Amino acid sequence: MPQLYKINESDNVAVAVERIPQGTTVMLDGEPVEIWQEIPLGHKVAISDIPKGAEVIKYGFPIGIAKQTIPMGSWVHTHNVQSELGDLLEYKYEPSKATIPRSYPKKEYTFMGYDRGNGKAGIRNEVWIIPTVGCVNAIARSIEQGAQRYLTNNIDGIYAYSHPHGCSQLDDDQLHTQKILAGLVNSPNAGAVLVLGLGCENNQISLMKEAIGEYDPDRVKFLVCQESEDEIADGIEIVKELCAYADQFHRTEQPASKLVIGLKCGGSDGFSGITANPLVGTIADKITTAGGTAALTEVPEMFGAETLLMNRCRNEETFNKTVSLINDFKSYFMRYGEKINENPSPGNKAGGITTLEDKSLGCVQKGGTSPVIDVLKYGDRATEKGLLLLEGPGNDLVAANALAASGCHMVLFTTGRGTPFACPVPTVKIASNSPLATRKKNWIDFNAGVLLEDQTMDAVSDRFMQLVLDIASGTRHAKSERLDKHELAIFKDGVTL
Repeated sequence: MPQLYKINESDNVAVAVERIPQGTTVMLDGEPVEIWQEIPLGHKVAISDIPKGAEVIKYGFPIGIAKQTIPMGSWVHTHNVQSELGDLLEYKYEPSKATIPRSYPKKEYTFMGYDRGNGKAGIRNEVWIIPTVGCVNAIARSIEQGAQRYLTNNIDGIYAYSHPHGCSQLDDDQLHTQKILAGLVNSPNAGAVLVLGLGCENNQISLMKEAIGEYDPDRVKFLVCQESEDEIADGIEIVKELCAYADQFHRTEQPASKLVIGLKCGGSDGFSGITANPLVGTIADKITTAGGTAALTEVPEMFGAETLLMNRCRNEETFNKTVSLINDFKSYFMRYGEKINENPSPGNKAGGITTLEDKSLGCVQKGGTSPVIDVLKYGDRATEKGLLLLEGPGNDLVAANALAASGCHMVLFTTGRGTPFACPVPTVKIASNSPLATRKKNWIDFNAGVLLEDQTMDAVSDRFMQLVLDIASGTRHAKSERLDKHELAIFKDGVTL
């Protein structure tokens, strides 16, 4: 295994595949590189002299500029590189510069799912209790606990979801809460749903019904606690009816064209853009090629790599939506006086990520190479097939919940640092490096670090695709499914009354 990994032929930095001590001479492309200072695992080393003010190139694109002259063999990181990201930009639609989509042999992927009778299929058959307002969270949990005796072999679980919102909210904040909750009500992973209200909250049941849209009254039921003498007993009785409804569903063979997968990363390191993110990108390509859907979110982690997505837009209308997606989120940062170029996580920096451009160029690889078909606002539900961009922040919990509410059956979550969090749908953790996968076996579902150990992308991608189908079929479960997934995280921007 080589000590340095050069991603693109035009790069002037390479990534250390192992810790390289000061004074070591390593070979790269048949040429010696003398290391002048220790290079931590996953961090970058200059493989040519980089003058002060010159661009630092990784993935074939700039990740920042040198704050000082960086001699060949030097450690390249936050002490000598600065971001070039700045204000709002004007963009030009240039589809001729788009990445050529990968081609795959035609293969009919299938999974064992729950046919919902509306053209959709679920990968889990759960009964959900969704509060309209945080005031009834404890009631929802009590109903969940009391209803466990109605669980059947065909129902994968009964879950109540908690959140602090639904009242004292204005404008977009209330709308965001309604859209996320309504999206979860419509999730194909929910066989049946109880929507639990208090009665005096801003987010009234009547408003939730409007947000939910058309629904089957046997599948979705409502309870207002202030109108009930014993809301826990009444709630348990309703969940009993919902369990009887959900029990009628059985797994049957379904085409991969019905799959919707969410794409997310967190706690990245210097290997994320080399192993885990490109691997997930191959799965996104395979799913969309099969007629399914993949949704990429984390808008701040598109900054610096946005043109790669813009040029892949299927038409100018989608391109203009993508421009608005990027510039609107930049405007949100600027309203609060925040720096657009701020790398959001100290863990990213410790893992070898130097600038936001550095992270973004690795992050967008989760979207594979397929054309961008549509752009969704926060809380919108996926209706188109293919690769979608979803408005959402980089925050793991908020973004993963947005993916679940958009209709995603599962979230493929890449990480170089590790995280145990769960969301309402199976959240599959993919490690970017083997030490993490070995150390945190209780968190990590798949090790993409083997791509640094002479295993081919084709072979690893085939294995990972099979895992995705197995999780969709219920023959395997994401390790996060063993953990508590009761808490919802919903984006909040404005005043609380």
